[in-house]
Amino acid sequence: MPITDDQRQTFRALAAETDGIDLETYARFEKDPLEPIIGLGRPNARIGFFGRDPGRDEVKHGEPFIGAGGQLVRKTVYRHLHGEEMPDFDASRRLGESFFWINTVPYKPLGNKAWSMKVKRRFHPLMNALLVEQWQGRSLITLGREAFLWFGIGQTKDERARIEAFWNSPDRFETSIEVTLSAPDGAARGFDIHPLPHPSPLNATWYKRFPDLLRQRLTQLDAREDNLIS
Repeated sequence: MPITDDQRQTFRALAAETDGIDLETYARFEKDPLEPIIGLGRPNARIGFFGRDPGRDEVKHGEPFIGAGGQLVRKTVYRHLHGEEMPDFDASRRLGESFFWINTVPYKPLGNKAWSMKVKRRFHPLMNALLVEQWQGRSLITLGREAFLWFGIGQTKDERARIEAFWNSPDRFETSIEVTLSAPDGAARGFDIHPLPHPSPLNATWYKRFPDLLRQRLTQLDAREDNLIS
Protein backbone atom coordinates (compact mmCIF):
# COMPACT_ATOMS: atom_id res chain seq x y z
CA MET A 1 0.00 0.00 0.00
CA PRO A 2 1.80 3.17 -1.15
CA ILE A 3 1.57 6.47 0.66
CA THR A 4 0.05 9.43 -1.20
CA ASP A 5 2.10 12.19 -2.82
CA ASP A 6 0.90 14.62 -0.13
CA GLN A 7 2.02 12.23 2.63
CA ARG A 8 5.40 11.74 0.96
CA GLN A 9 5.98 15.47 0.70
CA THR A 10 5.05 15.96 4.35
CA PHE A 11 7.50 13.23 5.39
CA ARG A 12 10.21 14.79 3.27
CA ALA A 13 9.64 18.24 4.74
CA LEU A 14 9.89 16.88 8.29
CA ALA A 15 13.00 14.87 7.44
CA ALA A 16 14.69 17.96 6.02
CA GLU A 17 14.36 19.56 9.47
CA THR A 18 15.52 16.46 11.38
CA ASP A 19 19.08 16.10 12.64
CA GLY A 20 20.50 12.63 13.10
CA ILE A 21 19.59 10.87 9.84
CA ASP A 22 22.46 8.58 8.85
CA LEU A 23 23.42 10.47 5.70
CA GLU A 24 26.56 8.40 5.13
CA THR A 25 24.61 5.16 4.83
CA TYR A 26 22.12 6.71 2.41
CA ALA A 27 24.99 8.07 0.31
CA ARG A 28 26.74 4.67 0.29
CA PHE A 29 23.72 3.12 -1.40
CA GLU A 30 22.93 6.22 -3.48
CA LYS A 31 19.59 6.65 -1.75
CA ASP A 32 17.69 9.85 -1.04
CA PRO A 33 17.86 10.51 2.74
CA LEU A 34 14.57 12.41 2.63
CA GLU A 35 12.62 9.52 1.13
CA PRO A 36 10.67 7.66 3.85
CA ILE A 37 11.15 3.89 4.07
CA ILE A 38 7.57 2.72 4.37
CA GLY A 39 6.47 -0.65 2.99
CA LEU A 40 3.08 -0.79 4.56
CA GLY A 41 1.79 -4.01 3.03
CA ARG A 42 -1.90 -4.59 2.48
CA PRO A 43 -4.40 -2.28 4.19
CA ASN A 44 -6.70 -5.26 4.89
CA ALA A 45 -4.05 -7.45 6.52
CA ARG A 46 -5.33 -8.78 9.85
CA ILE A 47 -1.93 -8.61 11.58
CA GLY A 48 0.72 -5.89 11.60
CA PHE A 49 4.31 -5.57 12.79
CA PHE A 50 5.47 -2.37 14.46
CA GLY A 51 9.23 -1.81 14.79
CA ARG A 52 11.70 0.84 15.89
CA ASP A 53 13.36 2.28 12.78
CA PRO A 54 15.07 1.19 9.54
CA GLY A 55 18.65 -0.09 9.47
CA ARG A 56 21.40 -0.36 6.85
CA ASP A 57 19.73 -3.11 4.79
CA GLU A 58 16.42 -1.28 4.89
CA VAL A 59 18.14 1.75 3.35
CA LYS A 60 19.80 -0.46 0.72
CA HIS A 61 16.54 -2.10 -0.37
CA GLY A 62 14.15 0.76 0.41
CA GLU A 63 11.96 -1.62 2.40
CA PRO A 64 11.40 -2.06 6.15
CA PHE A 65 12.02 -5.22 8.22
CA ILE A 66 14.46 -6.64 5.67
CA GLY A 67 17.75 -6.63 7.66
CA ALA A 68 19.01 -9.17 10.20
CA GLY A 69 16.21 -8.61 12.71
CA GLY A 70 13.55 -8.40 10.01
CA GLN A 71 14.82 -11.59 8.39
CA LEU A 72 14.49 -13.41 11.70
CA VAL A 73 10.87 -12.23 11.87
CA ARG A 74 10.17 -13.22 8.28
CA LYS A 75 11.87 -16.65 8.56
CA THR A 76 9.86 -17.45 11.68
CA VAL A 77 6.60 -16.33 10.07
CA TYR A 78 7.35 -18.28 6.89
CA ARG A 79 8.01 -21.49 8.80
CA HIS A 80 4.82 -20.99 10.83
CA LEU A 81 2.75 -20.53 7.66
CA HIS A 82 4.38 -23.12 5.40
CA GLY A 83 5.95 -25.67 7.74
CA GLU A 84 9.34 -25.40 6.02
CA GLU A 85 12.37 -23.13 5.89
CA MET A 86 12.14 -19.92 3.87
CA PRO A 87 13.94 -20.65 0.59
CA ASP A 88 15.49 -17.30 -0.28
CA PHE A 89 15.52 -13.54 0.09
CA ASP A 90 12.85 -13.01 -2.57
CA ALA A 91 10.48 -15.25 -0.63
CA SER A 92 11.02 -13.08 2.44
CA ARG A 93 9.99 -10.00 0.45
CA ARG A 94 6.87 -11.68 -0.94
CA LEU A 95 5.90 -12.68 2.58
CA GLY A 96 5.51 -9.01 3.42
CA GLU A 97 2.42 -8.77 1.23
CA SER A 98 0.31 -10.66 3.77
CA PHE A 99 1.03 -8.36 6.73
CA PHE A 100 1.13 -4.65 7.60
CA TRP A 101 4.57 -3.19 8.41
CA ILE A 102 5.38 0.12 10.08
CA ASN A 103 8.07 1.76 12.26
CA THR A 104 8.13 4.61 14.77
CA VAL A 105 10.16 6.78 12.35
CA PRO A 106 10.75 5.86 8.67
CA TYR A 107 14.40 6.99 8.55
CA LYS A 108 17.65 5.37 9.65
CA PRO A 109 19.26 7.13 12.64
CA LEU A 110 22.99 7.40 13.21
CA GLY A 111 24.46 4.30 14.82
CA ASN A 112 22.24 1.73 16.48
CA LYS A 113 20.55 4.16 18.83
CA ALA A 114 16.81 4.71 18.77
CA TRP A 115 15.42 8.07 17.72
CA SER A 116 14.93 10.60 20.50
CA MET A 117 11.48 11.21 21.91
CA LYS A 118 11.57 14.64 20.24
CA VAL A 119 11.95 13.08 16.79
CA LYS A 120 9.40 10.34 17.48
CA ARG A 121 6.91 13.01 18.52
CA ARG A 122 7.64 14.95 15.33
CA PHE A 123 6.68 12.00 13.12
CA HIS A 124 4.00 10.61 15.42
CA PRO A 125 0.97 12.27 13.76
CA LEU A 126 1.93 10.89 10.34
CA MET A 127 2.67 7.36 11.54
CA ASN A 128 -0.42 7.45 13.75
CA ALA A 129 -2.60 8.41 10.78
CA LEU A 130 -1.24 5.51 8.72
CA LEU A 131 -2.40 3.12 11.42
CA VAL A 132 -5.76 4.69 12.22
CA GLU A 133 -6.88 5.81 8.77
CA GLN A 134 -5.24 3.45 6.29
CA TRP A 135 -4.98 0.06 8.00
CA GLN A 136 -8.10 -2.02 8.63
CA GLY A 137 -6.58 -4.51 11.09
CA ARG A 138 -6.16 -4.13 14.84
CA SER A 139 -3.63 -6.77 16.00
CA LEU A 140 -0.11 -5.35 16.17
CA ILE A 141 3.04 -7.23 17.16
CA THR A 142 5.52 -4.66 18.47
CA LEU A 143 9.26 -5.36 18.42
CA GLY A 144 11.18 -4.01 21.40
CA ARG A 145 10.66 -1.45 24.13
CA GLU A 146 10.92 1.64 21.93
CA ALA A 147 8.25 0.39 19.55
CA PHE A 148 5.88 -0.58 22.36
CA LEU A 149 6.20 2.65 24.34
CA TRP A 150 5.53 4.66 21.16
CA PHE A 151 1.86 3.95 21.86
CA GLY A 152 2.06 6.14 24.95
CA ILE A 153 2.89 9.26 22.91
CA GLY A 154 0.00 11.72 22.98
CA GLN A 155 -1.89 9.76 25.64
CA THR A 156 -3.07 11.02 29.02
CA LYS A 157 -0.78 10.65 32.02
CA ASP A 158 -2.88 7.79 33.39
CA GLU A 159 -2.90 5.97 30.05
CA ARG A 160 0.87 6.34 29.68
CA ALA A 161 1.26 4.91 33.17
CA ARG A 162 -0.96 1.96 32.25
CA ILE A 163 1.09 1.25 29.11
CA GLU A 164 4.40 1.54 30.97
CA ALA A 165 3.14 -0.72 33.75
CA PHE A 166 2.18 -3.35 31.20
CA TRP A 167 5.70 -3.27 29.73
CA ASN A 168 7.15 -3.81 33.21
CA SER A 169 4.95 -6.84 33.86
CA PRO A 170 6.74 -10.24 33.70
CA ASP A 171 4.19 -11.73 31.29
CA ARG A 172 4.27 -8.90 28.74
CA PHE A 173 5.49 -11.20 25.95
CA GLU A 174 2.60 -13.63 26.42
CA THR A 175 -0.33 -11.24 26.95
CA SER A 176 -1.69 -8.16 25.17
CA ILE A 177 -3.03 -4.70 25.91
CA GLU A 178 -5.68 -2.64 24.12
CA VAL A 179 -4.71 0.93 23.25
CA THR A 180 -6.85 3.58 21.53
CA LEU A 181 -5.19 5.86 18.98
CA SER A 182 -6.66 9.11 17.66
CA ALA A 183 -5.73 10.46 14.23
CA PRO A 184 -5.35 14.18 13.43
CA ASP A 185 -8.77 14.18 11.73
CA GLY A 186 -10.41 13.04 14.98
CA ALA A 187 -10.89 9.41 14.02
CA ALA A 188 -10.13 6.97 16.85
CA ARG A 189 -9.61 3.21 16.84
CA GLY A 190 -8.65 0.56 19.33
CA PHE A 191 -5.65 -1.71 18.72
CA ASP A 192 -4.56 -4.92 20.44
CA ILE A 193 -0.83 -4.59 21.11
CA HIS A 194 1.19 -7.83 21.43
CA PRO A 195 4.74 -6.89 22.48
CA LEU A 196 7.84 -8.94 21.78
CA PRO A 197 11.53 -8.22 22.42
CA HIS A 198 13.61 -6.59 19.72
CA PRO A 199 14.87 -9.27 17.28
CA SER A 200 18.36 -7.83 16.87
CA PRO A 201 21.32 -10.25 17.22
CA LEU A 202 22.74 -7.66 19.64
CA ASN A 203 19.86 -8.35 22.03
CA ALA A 204 21.65 -11.23 23.77
CA THR A 205 19.01 -11.59 26.49
CA TRP A 206 16.14 -12.40 24.14
CA TYR A 207 17.52 -13.16 20.67
CA LYS A 208 17.57 -16.97 21.04
CA ARG A 209 14.09 -17.00 22.55
CA PHE A 210 12.60 -14.66 19.97
CA PRO A 211 11.46 -17.28 17.39
CA ASP A 212 9.54 -19.27 20.01
CA LEU A 213 7.92 -16.12 21.38
CA LEU A 214 6.92 -15.01 17.88
CA ARG A 215 5.52 -18.45 17.04
CA GLN A 216 3.42 -18.22 20.19
CA ARG A 217 2.06 -14.85 19.09
CA LEU A 218 1.29 -16.12 15.59
CA THR A 219 -0.61 -19.05 17.07
CA GLN A 220 -2.54 -16.74 19.40
CA LEU A 221 -3.51 -14.56 16.44
CA ASP A 222 -4.33 -17.48 14.12
CA ALA A 223 -1.88 -16.21 11.51
CA ARG A 224 -2.29 -18.00 8.18
CA GLU A 225 -1.52 -17.60 4.48
CA ASP A 226 -4.95 -16.10 3.88
CA ASN A 227 -4.25 -13.40 6.42
CA LEU A 228 -6.60 -10.76 5.04
CA ILE A 229 -9.83 -9.22 6.26
CA SER A 230 -12.56 -10.24 3.81
